[in-house]
Amino acid sequence: MHDLVYRWRRQLFGALVITRKNALLYYLKPPVLIFGVMFPGFFFLAYRMGRDIPITWIVPGMVAMTLWFTASAVGPLITPWERSAKTYERLISSPLSLKTIVIGDILSGFIFGLVLTTISIILGLAGSGAVIANPWLLMAGVVLGALTFSALGVLLASPPTTSPAHIMMLSNLVRLPLLFLSGIFVPLDQMPVWVRWIAPISPLSYANDLIRGGFGQPAYFPTWHSLLMLPAFTFALTMVAFKFHRQWRARGL
Repeated sequence: MHDLVYRWRRQLFGALVITRKNALLYYLKPPVLIFGVMFPGFFFLAYRMGRDIPITWIVPGMVAMTLWFTASAVGPLITPWERSAKTYERLISSPLSLKTIVIGDILSGFIFGLVLTTISIILGLAGSGAVIANPWLLMAGVVLGALTFSALGVLLASPPTTSPAHIMMLSNLVRLPLLFLSGIFVPLDQMPVWVRWIAPISPLSYANDLIRGGFGQPAYFPTWHSLLMLPAFTFALTMVAFKFHRQWRARGL
């Protein structure tokens, strides 16, 4: 029992060390800032300019969009960058397990998304007059969403390539369609029936619903449903990320 606890503590410490390493090396990389910070900013401006929409209605969507891009921006770049720098082989040959490395990468995206989304919430409240009606619901949407989106980012980093550009193309091929299917720009109840049928496959749909509920706006899904689906997505995406990273490692790629 003592040995088991020691191994768990060692792996947890290793995951935190990897998280710190990723924060120091990758948070300020240009692709992370472009795809994680500038993208949601430009989308917000394109959506807001020239349209007679109350800013208080836009703030929840801005927060959800910021969370979506920031939390999923770090993970897709870590593994290809380390493969390119020839440090990935050294990392996976360390005493840490592959699961620990993947969890450390997920925590990196989670923290990055959490911090920048908190700033987005503060700016939105200060500049719009929006009010948080349910802080616990808002916190649940941000925290659970950050974990889910970060796990998605780490999964997208699993293909065996040394080019971050290839991974970012794949990432945007996944993230952009899901963004438009999630009720960010148009409420789901106002979208075509076929969109409402496929919207549940996007984890952003549930995070957006919780965030809107936190700001006192009507949600499309029941709250309990969103609170269950986001952890389910996080677990499923993490398990698939484990499998794919292990698969490519076994093939020496």
